[in-house]
Amino acid sequence: MEIGLTPIVCIAQDYIQGKPVNDLRLHKAILELPDNKTEHLPGYLPLVPGMPVLLTENIATELGLSNGTRGIFRQLVYDESPEDVRYQDKNFPPNTKFITQPKYALVEFPGCKLNTKLAELQSKIVPIAISE
Repeated sequence: MEIGLTPIVCIAQDYIQGKPVNDLRLHKAILELPDNKTEHLPGYLPLVPGMPVLLTENIATELGLSNGTRGIFRQLVYDESPEDVRYQDKNFPPNTKFITQPKYALVEFPGCKLNTKLAELQSKIVPIAISE
């Protein structure tokens, strides 16, 4: 990781019978479960600019943005939330920023067929919505 970057970790938004888990103790207990108890979905998703990512859905196949396309994570766009400061985990550095309300990720796709850059973004950078 580059020096000076704050580590960013997205925290899973858990639901029981279609309703969000709002009880902090229950939510923390769920986050501590091994992934074989959570349909192999992690409770924490660490994100570092420059890390490789893989699309798991077809976004725009005509542009080469389909399931299995490789990209490079550049930035996470999120809403600040008072809940973000309630989380700490000994597995992450003390200056880690925990995110509970991500909006979208900015991902670079070098092989993308997008010939013009999107407004206010560098070439080949595409916003990817968060999957539920």
